[in-house]
Amino acid sequence: MAAFYHQYRNQILFSVMAGLLLAVAVIQGLSVSLTILNLCLISAIMSLGVNIQWGYAGLFNVGVMGFAALGGLAGVLISMPPVSEAWQAGGLGIVLGLIITTGTIAASLYTWSRVKYSKRQRYWAIAGIVILGYALLRVFFDPSVTAIEAINPSVTGYLGGLGLPILIAWPVGALFAAGVAFVIGKIALGLRSDYLAIATLGISEIIIFCIKNEEWLTRGVKNVNGLPRPVPYEIELQQAQWFQEWALDFGMPVDDASAIFVKICYALLFIVVIAVLLWLSETALKSPWGRMMRAIRDNETAAAAMGKDVTWQHLRVFTLGSAVIGLAGAMLTTLDGQFTPVGYNPLRFTFLIWVMVIIGGSGNNWGAVIGGFFIWFFWIEAEPIGLWLIETLTSGMARESAVRAHLLEGAAHMRLMTVGIILLVALRYAPEGLIPEKKRQ
Repeated sequence: MAAFYHQYRNQILFSVMAGLLLAVAVIQGLSVSLTILNLCLISAIMSLGVNIQWGYAGLFNVGVMGFAALGGLAGVLISMPPVSEAWQAGGLGIVLGLIITTGTIAASLYTWSRVKYSKRQRYWAIAGIVILGYALLRVFFDPSVTAIEAINPSVTGYLGGLGLPILIAWPVGALFAAGVAFVIGKIALGLRSDYLAIATLGISEIIIFCIKNEEWLTRGVKNVNGLPRPVPYEIELQQAQWFQEWALDFGMPVDDASAIFVKICYALLFIVVIAVLLWLSETALKSPWGRMMRAIRDNETAAAAMGKDVTWQHLRVFTLGSAVIGLAGAMLTTLDGQFTPVGYNPLRFTFLIWVMVIIGGSGNNWGAVIGGFFIWFFWIEAEPIGLWLIETLTSGMARESAVRAHLLEGAAHMRLMTVGIILLVALRYAPEGLIPEKKRQ
């Protein structure tokens, strides 16, 4: 029996996951099951991105939510229509501010690398350039921000975006995250691994802070609603004759059928993305590059002695993994239809993604995917399962019992306990994960 399980482990685990989703469809409804499926697919993509960093190279990234937020920001900047009144009020000042910032950075780099001063003189020169650039920036930037945020703040109060299709935002979100990851990697990689953890956590908090407070760019905590979709709208489907006939053939109300159809369309899009990412990840892992990355992960000193540039390879894989996380962040914002900065909780959800990687199987792409499915499924279903369990266990108590009421109120807070129990059981009985990394010679 054990040999059969090990031979068909992937098929069995994914079949169990399919069975759980089917059970939800039967008990809670097909719409709920499809919602969980879509969120599981996005979680699996985030888990895959972290696995590329940790499983391939042993890089500890605790800034997952910051990179996901950059993907969500791309959805706003690419797909939302521009606010013409805001651009007229302060757009020129924002553009000048960006030019000044870019010029300040370029001048500082040029001074450091090309100007033949002593090291101390270069420090003073760069300090002067930065102070001058900052002063000019505030002159143009602050009045423009004030003017933009004053334009109908209850509805807009920001510049808007480019008005392009939302699907373009997905690769752009990956580029945003990859660009920030490259900068972090250039600074922190090559030092001790704990420096990378500190840097990613710090940058993640800075990103979240900026998107919460820079209302001219993201509307801050007011949220950006009404992002365009890559799939049809329910109201359009309900008004279409062919869809009404289709719903009638299946014996479903048109409202319910339209919601289910939209979720199926999202699921198909997400499945295509994760299939492509899995194929690319598996191809890379089995290639000479993948073998080199595992060699670096297992023994950096030996790999460096063989002539491998460890820091450069770490930078590459860190950038790639962050790009995947940024892509998932853009997909999540697309699914939600809104950009909600307060929803990015760096410590809480970063922990959840790491649990997915650990339980699924660090170093195994399929393990990262199944971990994303299982953990997000139980994260969502912990509350209804806990409520059912407590109602069953306390069914013999009086309805007005204070103990029973207290236990029922606590059912909503069982998520963290459930994930913790799953993590403990997995570490005890499957320390290498549900689908462990294959040991290749």
